[in-house]
Amino acid sequence: MDIYEIINDLYKTNFAPREELLFVLNNIDDESKKYLIEKSHLTRMKTYGNKVYTRGLIEFTNYCVRNCRYCGIRAENIKADRYRLTLEEILECADIGAKLGYKTYVLQGGEDPYYTDRVMVEIIEKIKKKYPDSAITISLGERSYESYQKMFKAGADRYLLRHETASKELYDELHPNASFENRRNCLLDLKEIGYQIGAGFMVGIPNQTNENLVEDLLYIKDLNPHMCGIGPFIPHEDTPLSKEKAGSLDDTTTLLALLRLLLPSVLLPATTALGSINPVGREMGIKAGCNVVMPNLSPTTVREKYSLYNGKICTGDEAAECRKCIEGRINRAGFELDMSRGDNIEWKRRLN
Repeated sequence: MDIYEIINDLYKTNFAPREELLFVLNNIDDESKKYLIEKSHLTRMKTYGNKVYTRGLIEFTNYCVRNCRYCGIRAENIKADRYRLTLEEILECADIGAKLGYKTYVLQGGEDPYYTDRVMVEIIEKIKKKYPDSAITISLGERSYESYQKMFKAGADRYLLRHETASKELYDELHPNASFENRRNCLLDLKEIGYQIGAGFMVGIPNQTNENLVEDLLYIKDLNPHMCGIGPFIPHEDTPLSKEKAGSLDDTTTLLALLRLLLPSVLLPATTALGSINPVGREMGIKAGCNVVMPNLSPTTVREKYSLYNGKICTGDEAAECRKCIEGRINRAGFELDMSRGDNIEWKRRLN
């Protein structure tokens, strides 16, 4: 096999079989990585141009019933300083976001039973009534079909639910008392209801192999989500994986570039984790094919408490600082910030 031929074929067809994807991951070097990034960039420019879409992130609860072994807000972490934002505080974050020009709000939290369907419907309806032209993205983990449906009818547009890993063995190892099958079924439920859905996985989790990462790529290709969040594993000091080695920026950008080639229309966030693992991590992600950023709108009083991993950046910045900082970074990388809703281009075509 020739790695350049594989990448070129992938660029032309947006498809590669399992053995070819594995060959790329096993054999990529600096020169072939440059070629991969070049093809990923061309694909992104043909599909979305140089635009990077922005979402205002509101991390509104760090309570969680889950015990994911890598996560700093896991239920058994007694050192976590727990908080919940009120409806009024969430609306205040949305007001700040509107003044800064945001047209998408991402309501993200742990799996917190306090936020019942009734509570979530009220939050969604209040934001949507005040800002009807804005999109609302929810990221609250696994819920019932009926719960997802109620939030969708209330006005939620998108739902982020990382599948975390396409390997059942790895998933079971990392997620005690959770169901690999239910996670996948939730994503199918969300898609059936009509959400723009987001899946995603971590790169560099303990015991992960290139074969596992190929499974992730093939799963995403088959699922065809509207968004996909990929970030490096970063250990948290108060979890069972505290001593494990972090994932790398280099491996993560390789996976991002491959995913851009496999799914040209997917929305790819340059995650906070990328910026946390390397000072120019988000810029590297954007150059590898990412076209979404999510500056933080959460009150600065709670940002450090939403601690999924160690070393998270921007915990002390005001919302306006985050907005200004990320725009400067995007411009210096040669791209342009787009403050529209930033819907998936294929989803928009089908809608019209």
